[in-house]
Amino acid sequence: MGVLAAAGLLLLTSCAKKKEAEGPEAPAPVQVTAATQETIRRTVEADGALFPQDQASVVPKISAPVQKFFVSRGDHVQAGQVVATLENRDLTAAVGQAKGQVAQAESNLRATTAATIPEQVAKAKTDIASAQQAADAARVVVENRRGLLKEGALARKMVDDAELAYVQAKTQLEAAQEHLHALDGAGKEEQIKGAQAQVETARGQLQAAEAQVAYSEVRSPISGVVADRPVYAGEMAAAGAPLLTIMDTSRVVARVNVPQSQSTAVKVGQTVTLTQTGSAETLEGRVTVVSPATDPNTTTVQIWITAANPGDRFKPGAAVHASIVTETIRNAVVVPASAILPGEEGGTAVLTVSPDSTAHLRAVDVGVRYGDKAQIVNGVRPGDEVVIVGGLGVDDKAKVKIVGATEEKPDDEDEDAK
Repeated sequence: MGVLAAAGLLLLTSCAKKKEAEGPEAPAPVQVTAATQETIRRTVEADGALFPQDQASVVPKISAPVQKFFVSRGDHVQAGQVVATLENRDLTAAVGQAKGQVAQAESNLRATTAATIPEQVAKAKTDIASAQQAADAARVVVENRRGLLKEGALARKMVDDAELAYVQAKTQLEAAQEHLHALDGAGKEEQIKGAQAQVETARGQLQAAEAQVAYSEVRSPISGVVADRPVYAGEMAAAGAPLLTIMDTSRVVARVNVPQSQSTAVKVGQTVTLTQTGSAETLEGRVTVVSPATDPNTTTVQIWITAANPGDRFKPGAAVHASIVTETIRNAVVVPASAILPGEEGGTAVLTVSPDSTAHLRAVDVGVRYGDKAQIVNGVRPGDEVVIVGGLGVDDKAKVKIVGATEEKPDDEDEDAK
């Protein structure tokens, strides 16, 4: 037993001497940077597809063979520009026929107002004069025969015949007077109106024929780019069937789907950055539509974002990623995301380093995360040195050795520099 005790004592003495020879534990090497105060933005991220701001199918209003196309796929066109012509020789002939009908109707109107009516009025007046003379003569005969009847020199039948002739003469006079009145009043107006109506009808037929000729020139309803041209020159263009498809790509609309839980933060007018999938190119746009309904199949809300597209860099149909700025936070305390460490009981923490190279583990609340940065709501002040490399496993109040540092320039300073 004495031998064993002596051996153990010797071993402890040896270990103690070795520990003394090694000295105290060396400080952990860390890299630090200063917490900054800057403006940050809370964003909602979503993916979707691009659509043109406006699109129109150019459809002819008449069916006819295509005589000539003036544009091809990929060409830029302006609103109202002639993009194709259709065969129209039969329509041009119809216009000539309609012009002849107009000339004939106008001639009839002039004849009705300037010649026919005055001649009829003059004849009616002559008829009245003749009827008046006949009635006066018949009245004289009746009066003479009545006198002879009283004297017994004439039979009663002769008087009755004279009275009957007088009545007939008066009837003819009244009829002539009514005819003249009709010509001077409603009759004359109705004849002129009828002639005018014929003129209007002929002119309407001419306008319809000219419109058919105009329809043979097919024009673009919008400005844009020819995206499709399914018909070739010489083929039959059917009324109502697309002849070309025009897309206005000067502005594009991104339709993205945002999770229902995040959609309440998205409002019309918010700023959005669109990034084309597989490319570093971006477009700046704004939210223009927030769907009032949630898609029951995906539990997402569709958001429309409109952006200017100079040079047609972004193509309709392309996949895009949208970063919607829902809130701007000014004077926020910001640290690199690499400074965030696991804290106690599932929380978060950062290591700060005091001027005496002592590490301090601080529990923090993390706010907005964006890119490689994170907002610290509390627990860190601007200017505090935080560990960004080598902090994992370093104990609170342990000595550290700063081996390098990086300077984080606030976004506000970047913007001022620009």
